[in-house]
Amino acid sequence: MVSRRTVLGALGVTGLAAAGLALNDEAPMGEALRHALGVAGPVPTPKRAVVKVDRVHSRYRGREVDLLTLVPPGVDTRGLPMSVLLHGRYGSAGYAAVGGLPEALVAAVSRGSVPPFGFVAVDGGDHYWHENVPGDDPLGMLLEEIPAWLSERGFGPVFAATGVSMGGFGALVYARRRHERREPLKAVATMAPALMTSWDEMSKRNAFDDEAEWASLDPLRNVDKHGPVPVGVWVGDKDWFIEGTRRFIAAAKPAVATIVPGGGHDDSTYRKVVLDVVRFLGRRASLS
Repeated sequence: MVSRRTVLGALGVTGLAAAGLALNDEAPMGEALRHALGVAGPVPTPKRAVVKVDRVHSRYRGREVDLLTLVPPGVDTRGLPMSVLLHGRYGSAGYAAVGGLPEALVAAVSRGSVPPFGFVAVDGGDHYWHENVPGDDPLGMLLEEIPAWLSERGFGPVFAATGVSMGGFGALVYARRRHERREPLKAVATMAPALMTSWDEMSKRNAFDDEAEWASLDPLRNVDKHGPVPVGVWVGDKDWFIEGTRRFIAAAKPAVATIVPGGGHDDSTYRKVVLDVVRFLGRRASLS
């Protein structure tokens, strides 16, 4: 779990960590280890994402929620463009950054591949990012409360939506609402979006009152409702939702459509695409 304070490197992964070796600035490194690693002195501290988690009250959800911001290190965050980052079912703000997304963001910004931008994640519940339970409206929270929370912390506006699984469904619904409000996004990035092809399948999620409500919001049945915003889709060909995602790609003709051979609905597949996701978003961040 991420603590409610600024964390430098909380989501960074290095080769040493992967090997099970923990080093810090104070711990001396033996000459043998230095030689094995091919370094002459102390191992430099890798650049890692800067993460902060605040507990805030959402009047749209009627409860306290975690608000997580994730930005590259060493950048001026005043006015920094942000993408909402929507978690999957049974997830939370702390589990939204799948597949090494923080490391991909840091790497792309450090190399100058993309201009600086950040992500903001929030607890959204399990009901596909809409008000299925009266008084619990995560979509209203995204539209009305996140801009204020970001402004209070000195960040810039939300320019994009990023989501995985249920969050991919939610990102497309959010983009639709922004388009309808004449506040269009610059980009939408969806990884393994939970696009189902039958009510029998969707009804098991207990996320919609009936088939008609689902049909009214389902991005697969409303491919033209999010407007001209560029959409990127990344999915494995063994993913649970590949059939619905293939249909969406065929109908919506997104700007990017990547199908990963052998990829499933899992973190290892997301790790293969997150750098491309960051580049896709970053090309649009500069237009904000």
